[in-house]
Order: sequence, then structure tokens, then C-alpha cells
Amino acid sequence: MQQISKIKTWIWLVILLIIFALASFLMFSQKPKIYPNYVSSSPSPTGVKAVYTYLHNQHDNIKRWKHTPNLLNNDPEHQLLIMIEPFFMPTTEEINEYKDFMKSGNTILFISENPEGFFDLKTERLEEDLSDKNINITDQNEMNYKGKINSSVRLLSEKSDKILLHDKEGTIAQKRSFGDGHMIVSVAPEWLTNGQVLTHDHIPLILSLVKEEKVDSILFDEYIHMGENASTIWTVYPKWFLILMLQIILISILWLWAKGKRFGPILEQREETVRFSDEGIKALAAWYLRGQKYRESLAIQYDFVKQLFLERYGVPTTIDSFDLEGLFQRKRIDMTNVKTLKEIEPVLQKDKISKHEYLLWSKRLNRLREEAVKR
Repeated sequence: MQQISKIKTWIWLVILLIIFALASFLMFSQKPKIYPNYVSSSPSPTGVKAVYTYLHNQHDNIKRWKHTPNLLNNDPEHQLLIMIEPFFMPTTEEINEYKDFMKSGNTILFISENPEGFFDLKTERLEEDLSDKNINITDQNEMNYKGKINSSVRLLSEKSDKILLHDKEGTIAQKRSFGDGHMIVSVAPEWLTNGQVLTHDHIPLILSLVKEEKVDSILFDEYIHMGENASTIWTVYPKWFLILMLQIILISILWLWAKGKRFGPILEQREETVRFSDEGIKALAAWYLRGQKYRESLAIQYDFVKQLFLERYGVPTTIDSFDLEGLFQRKRIDMTNVKTLKEIEPVLQKDKISKHEYLLWSKRLNRLREEAVKR
């Protein structure tokens, strides 16, 4: 019977495992992967994987940055951090950490359609929508390029800013100093996307911004595309690994369950402690104590002791207590017990006895009972 139960348990385990595997396959394998915009690992038209791959082939030290800005290396190592269209507004503390990164001698290339509010940048709005037109763009060397810009704003430059790209409407890209480092700002993030990087003169325009400063390493900031979800267990490990770990945990729990393993303290079953005891006696004794029926309780104990002497020594329960001396001498029973039996008779004749008397005589009768049991 036990063998059949184990077989059934394993059958259910196998069925649950198959159901879980099928559910995992349907949930994660059949859905097409959706890539966010401007992500360096995205091969979609709105991603920037093409630019990242190109720069990776041109530079030895390039990688993705998925951590908070406080972990950036602020040493003057000529690093370039590329920030493309943040998905959220960084906190004041995070903005200050980016500024500290630049002040130590590094550079940030910040690209957004509307950078208003980021790093104290200011813009002006255009009166005409130029997103569908090819625009003549001029660089700092008065070289002309063709490009398309979706942004409806232009940068407001300060006297100390260096204008890198501009058109007839205003500044498209500029460089501003922060301590020993710089910030390069542009309003054309679409130039870097996979769908438009090869159109018009977008490649030379992008490279002119990237190569504006001589750098030893390049970082693509992915934290601004992840926010609070950056560097969590769901983003650090691949989905197949998380599914595998979940299956292992589930199988372990089911295996322990099948083996009958239990966690927590060992609790004795109630039947094992009360099966051979009479709870009615305990309840009755408690009832006598609460009702202060001391004389009745003492009489029951006295009758029990006499019954015990009858069973062990043949002393009749109806014999007068004064005649017990001879029998006790012949049975070699302690004579002090005779005194106990003599003195308890007047006590039981009272209508009511105190609790102190009850406890005193209960102890004496208990000693008498224990002696009778030992012999």
C-alpha cells in the first residue's frame, strides 16, 4: 500500500513538472521580444546597436553602464559617457553625481529631443515643424551637411559655450565646460538609431560629436533606460536561468513533500499523551477544588487508600481502625500509618474542613498510598 502511494506521488510530481515546463515555454518562448528605444543592445529600427557595434570595433575600451551614477569612476581617465534620450528625469542627487563625473575631467555626450531641465540646459521652441524636411547643418568648421531633425527646439547657448552644430533656426549641438571636463549636448537622438544612421549625413555628424574630445574609454549609459529596475535580479540574469532556478526550487519542495519532510518543532499527537489517561478524573478533581468540596475529596482519597490496603494486604475496609494495630504488626506495616487512619476519622466527621487541613491530610494519605504501592 505504501509503495502504491509513493508511485502516485511521483506521478503527480512528473505531471506538475510537465505543466510548469509547458507554461514557461508558452509564456517566454512564443512572445516576440520588445526592445525599448535608444537602447544599445536593441537591433530594432529605434535602437542604437549599430552605432554601439561600430564604436566597439573602433575602440578597445567600450561597454554598457547599467548602474547608478554614484558608482562612476570620477578619476580623470578621459572617459566619455553617452546618454541618449533618458526615459525619466534623474534626481537632483543623480544630476550632481553626473556633474562630479565631468568636473573630474571626463565628458558626457547628452542627446535628447528636448534637454530642457537637464543639467541646467535651456531651449527655445521653433515656430515651424521641420521634422519632415532635410535641413542644412553647419559644423564649427563651416562644413555643410544634410540631416533630418525631429526636435522642435533649439539650444540656448551661453557665452562660454562652444557651438558645434547649427542651422538657420539655432544651435543643434554645443559643448559646455564643467570643471576639468565637458558636456556635449545635441537635440538629434534619431541620428544614432539603426533606422536612420545610414541616411543623409548622419554618420559624420555623429562622429563629429563623439570625436570632439579625445577619450580613452566610452560608456553607453543604460541606467537612464532602466531607472529603478537597473541591476536587479531580473535584469542581471537571463530569463532561461531564472526559469531554471524556479523549476529547481519547485522540484526541491515537491521532493521534500514526497519524502515526508516537515519543518518546525516536533509536536506530539494528542492521542499519544491522553490515550491511556483519564481526563475525567482530572476534571472532577478540578471541580472539587473550585467548589471547595474539601471534605468530599478527602473522603474519596481515604476510601481509595483503604481499598488499596485491601487489595495488597487483605485488610478489610469495614474493620474498625482501632483493630488495625494487630493486623499491621502481623503484616509488618509501618505503625505510623495506624495513627494516620485513627486521626483522619474525626476530621471526616466534620461538616466542613479548611483548605489547610485538606492539604495536610491529602499529603499524609498520599504518603500512605505510596508506601502501600512500594511494598
